[in-house]
Amino acid sequence: MTRLLGWSALSAAIAALALQPLEPAHAANKASSLQTVNGYADLADLALGAPMVVEAEIRKTYRIKAKESPGIPAGHGRYLVTAEVVRLISGRDALPSRINYLVDVPFDSRGKLPKLKNELALLFLKRGQSPGQMVLTGPHSQIARTEEAARTIRAILTEANANPRRFKITDVGDAFHVPGTIPGESETQIFLRTSDQRPVSLSVLRRPGEAPKWSVSLDEMVDESSAPAGRDTLLWYRLACFLPGQLPQSSVENASPDEAEAIRADYRFILEQLGPCARQIKP
Repeated sequence: MTRLLGWSALSAAIAALALQPLEPAHAANKASSLQTVNGYADLADLALGAPMVVEAEIRKTYRIKAKESPGIPAGHGRYLVTAEVVRLISGRDALPSRINYLVDVPFDSRGKLPKLKNELALLFLKRGQSPGQMVLTGPHSQIARTEEAARTIRAILTEANANPRRFKITDVGDAFHVPGTIPGESETQIFLRTSDQRPVSLSVLRRPGEAPKWSVSLDEMVDESSAPAGRDTLLWYRLACFLPGQLPQSSVENASPDEAEAIRADYRFILEQLGPCARQIKP
């Protein structure tokens, strides 16, 4: 994460930035120099981890020298950015019409920093230590504003706000397998441990001549208790992106060898049905 400049150095940089003239408005057909991120998992990581999500237009950039702000990653340069707030997508605090923040950007193939003026950006921010300072929540928290990314972020935050009791999967608990009354019939139940102690369980039901069915049960979401997690939803994200790739041995300690193998097979089936949590950005 970018280190903050000392207040005196930051004040001097802001003063120098204020002397730069404003550039023309953003050109709609210009290819963006910012990183494009459209994947659901990446955007959920960014949006859910940020106190504020802002759509902004970058109006000025001021190159910060390494000696003024140590800790710049290799292959990167540091800008102090002034951006005009277009829209506050998420956040409880009011923002001024213009904000300043530091960002580290990689050099291009020619060894030069990209020009970011007039770019439309999505910013994931938190308050800095000094009044008026904004800080990006991570090294990838300034991305290109695309229609797909903006739409996905709004959907993520709308769903998160409608279900404010968020949870994270911390571990896989006990699992059980019960054969049915006829050959080929069975049910597996796998309990998950969560950050808020919410009881969450996964079930797989198998019947002869039918495709296996899996479902997830949540304590407060009865409408989803007998249904699988829909792709690109918060429930899918929590499962696909945070379930371990293999069932822990501790989950089947009390099962017979045959039961344990059936439970592992059903767990693999659930992971296959969820599909991969494709990330462009490492969490």
